Amino acid sequence: MPAPRSPLLFAYLFYNIEPMKKHRFGSLELTVLNSVARLGEEAYGLGVRRDVSEILGHDYSVGAIYTTLARLEEQGLLNSSTTAPLPVRGGRSRRQFRLSPAGREALREGERLAVRMLALHQARPA
Repeated sequence: MPAPRSPLLFAYLFYNIEPMKKHRFGSLELTVLNSVARLGEEAYGLGVRRDVSEILGHDYSVGAIYTTLARLEEQGLLNSSTTAPLPVRGGRSRRQFRLSPAGREALREGERLAVRMLALHQARPA
């Protein structure tokens, strides 16, 4: 019969693995992060959708953007809060998004990767 596993060993393994985890993003995720950073106080779902669609030249559905925002928030790259209702009759609250410190770092890492890729492309002989 095998010896029982120690919960401390199990916790130790996850403690050491977690910091090594890197985020991998596609163009939509990076563009959404960039859009939230650029829009500041106006970074709510429909504003992000409009900005991302304009930047990438593709009309993204509301669902695609909200799903991406939710996924980035689950990964700890975004924070959100609900605003007060708009000051018009029947005004609704908005869910406003902000980059977390990890989101800012992920955006910087995406920028560094893009710069490296561009440098490789430009260094390639014709």
